[in-house]
Order: sequence, then C-alpha cells, then structure tokens
Amino acid sequence: MDRKTIDRWLVGDAWVGSEIQHHLNELCLNIGERWASSPGERRAAEYITGRFAAYGLAESRMDQFPLDTWECESARGEIVETGLQLDVLPFHFCRSFNIENPIVDAGYGTPYDLAAAKDSLAGAVAVVNLGYEPFTPPRPLTERLVDLARLGASAAVVVEAKSGRRMEYHNGTDWRDRQPQELPLPAVTTSREHGTELRRLANNGGTLRLDVKSRFFQGTGINTVARLEGEQWPQETLILGAHHDTVRGTAGGNDNATGICVTLETARVLAALKDELGQGPGCTVNFTTWSAEEQGFQGSRAFVEKYCTGDANRPRLAINLDELATGGIKGLVLAFPHLRSFIQDKMNELGDGYRCHVMSQLDVSSDHFPFLRRAIDAAHCWRWRFHGRHPDSDFHHEAGDTIDKVRPKELQEYVAFLARLLWHLSWVSPHEWPENPVSVDDVSKRLDEERGQVVRVM
Repeated sequence: MDRKTIDRWLVGDAWVGSEIQHHLNELCLNIGERWASSPGERRAAEYITGRFAAYGLAESRMDQFPLDTWECESARGEIVETGLQLDVLPFHFCRSFNIENPIVDAGYGTPYDLAAAKDSLAGAVAVVNLGYEPFTPPRPLTERLVDLARLGASAAVVVEAKSGRRMEYHNGTDWRDRQPQELPLPAVTTSREHGTELRRLANNGGTLRLDVKSRFFQGTGINTVARLEGEQWPQETLILGAHHDTVRGTAGGNDNATGICVTLETARVLAALKDELGQGPGCTVNFTTWSAEEQGFQGSRAFVEKYCTGDANRPRLAINLDELATGGIKGLVLAFPHLRSFIQDKMNELGDGYRCHVMSQLDVSSDHFPFLRRAIDAAHCWRWRFHGRHPDSDFHHEAGDTIDKVRPKELQEYVAFLARLLWHLSWVSPHEWPENPVSVDDVSKRLDEERGQVVRVM
C-alpha cells in the first residue's frame, strides 16, 4: 500500500473516529484533579491503561514507583496593621512556617533592587514580582529566591502577574538539580491586587503574619505504558508520551488533559491502521503517560531509568506532549541539532508546512528533560508555551484550567500530524538515522554553562 493512501487513512480516522471529547469529559469532568499519589491520579491511570488495552496495544499496564511528595494543609496571611486577609498560595514543596515580620519591597529581585533593600531584608518578608524587570537581563525566579535567602529574608511573597486575584501554583527550585529540592526560603504567591497593598504598607512600616502548614511524605506515583510492536525492527523504538498529573485544585484541561488525549488518540489511530489495513509500524512505538511532572519530573525520570538506560534500550526519538491547547501545531522543537534536517525532510513529506527547530538552551520545563539529561533525543511540539498563544489559554496551574479552554479540532490536527510522522519515522532503517553524537558528559557540561539563564522559548 502506498504512503499517500496510508496518510489519507490516518488523517481521516484522526477526525472521523476521534474519541477526544470522550477523553476530555472523563479526565476533566469525571476525574478532575490528578495530583500525583492521589486517588484521582490512580483513576486516570486506570482509564488510560484501559483505553490502551481496548485499542489492542501490547502490555498495557501501570508502573508504580516511589514518589517524594508534599501537600499543604493550610495557608494564611494577614496584614497586621489593617487585618486584611491576604490571598496566599504556597509554592510547591514549601515547608511549614509561622512568622510575623516586617514587609520589605524587593521589587523584581534584581541586583539593583536588592542593593537598595539589603540593609532591611534580614528577618523581613520580601515582596518580589514574579515577572522580569523591563529592559533588564532576565533572571530566573529560582536565582532571585536564592539571593533573598542569602540576604537573610525570612520568607518571600511573590506577586502574581495576572489580574483579577488569580494565582497559580509555582515552583521555586532549579529542576536541573535533585528532585524535589527544598526551597531556599519559605515562599508563597499572592495576587497582583494584594501585592499592591503589600508594597504600599512596606513603605509605611507594615507587618505581615504568615502561617503555612504542610507535610512531606513518601507516596506512590503511577506511570502508564503500552506498545505497538514493530514489524521490521521491533527492537528499535520511538516514544510518544505526556504527563497525566495536575497540580492541586484543577481539572487540568490544558495542562495536561490535552497531551493525554493526543497520546491516546495517536495510539488508537496507529493501532487501527494495523488492525484494519494490516499496516503496522516498522519499529516499535511505545506510548506512555507520566506521573509527577508537576513534582520535578519524577515519573518520566523513573521511566527513563527503567526503560531507556544502556545503548540497546535508547529510543531513536521521544516526543513529549504538554499544554497543547495553547495553539495549533506548527511542528517540532528538538534539543540537539543533529536530527534537524532529518526530521525536517520527513515533515516535508507530509506536505503541510510543518517546521523543525532546535532550542538554543536545554529546556527544563517538562518531561522531555529526563531524556535530555541522558543524552537521548527528545522533542516537544512547537506552540506549547510559545509566542502566539490563544488568549484564553492563559490558564495554567489554577482552577480556571478547565475543559472549555480546549479546542478538540486542534487536537485532532495534532493526532493526524503525529500519527503520520511516527509511522513514516518507524519505517526508516536504523542505518539511515543520523548518529547521536551527544554524551551525558556533554549534557552535564552544557547544563552547568546554562545554569542561571532564563530559557529562550522563541
């Protein structure tokens, strides 16, 4: 059967046979919050493995692993002088603390701001903007929090950039390091509106009372795995995956029910092609969803440690799907440049104008990073997190990340693209793939060089 006929069938089934709306309903409406180690995560993993099995994939199962996790039991903030109950959301893995200390305005936490505030920061609660100071070289918030801790601040209140008293869960550690890593100092988020009031009172000798109760504990994370056996080179593998967990208090429509839906649908379409037309992939395609992306990539890290160590087990390419409701598919983004021309040639065969790019830095923002750390070729889709977002996709780690922000038709386009690309790549002889020249030592050196930089996403 010629490839044009196969492409036509894959595109048609991605649209006509789509189960995306059903997946969204189950994940976002029936299950909802999927914090790793929670009952909601287990229900999601059971649903995903059930769908993989229904599509006829081999060895569909749940993989459990020990998880270092955390939960916040309560968080309160009060401005002592006015009695205002502050909007407070603790950073992930914030330890318990209870303080009543002076408020100091630390601006954006730049060296200029800290030089002006350093004499009053010791023992104080530092108020710092989440975003970057205009016209100033951007510095990651993780580094700014370290600076505040070194200057003796007792805690940081990070002012959310969004308006309307919206707040997101944030992370305050460098995920290049050991995970999860304890924050350099206690940190909470407050709303933009309450941040304005804190700054007003900081200039008038205000005091803030903060009380956070949290606990760290060992839980169980659950990855899911399944595979579509290759017909020509079954020992060679490609991976398509997405994280199924969410932060607390959200149904995770964009982040990341979208990635799960596209993973499930791509598996369904490729399995149906094999069942109905007898056209299976040339190499094995592994489908997986990962736990604990929101907790330092612990799920994908466990997956890589179990399945991808040693030259014989290294996949040719792992594609990670995250936040696909931010915009329509434009192509793939690689971490290492040696596959760029090769992947671009394969995408040119699809005839849809998709482009392949290479990031200028190693991206430590999602589940492709544990693969990169092992010098394994990994990619993510061009448009998540990138310029040109849909205006209503600006919901991330918050309650508003709901099913209505997702456009199923755009996800169907992702499925059509990925099913065709994976099928074409699966039939490339192992001898035709460009050799990966990157070593683990190369990656470690590069990470050291890039430490402290803001990752360029455009």
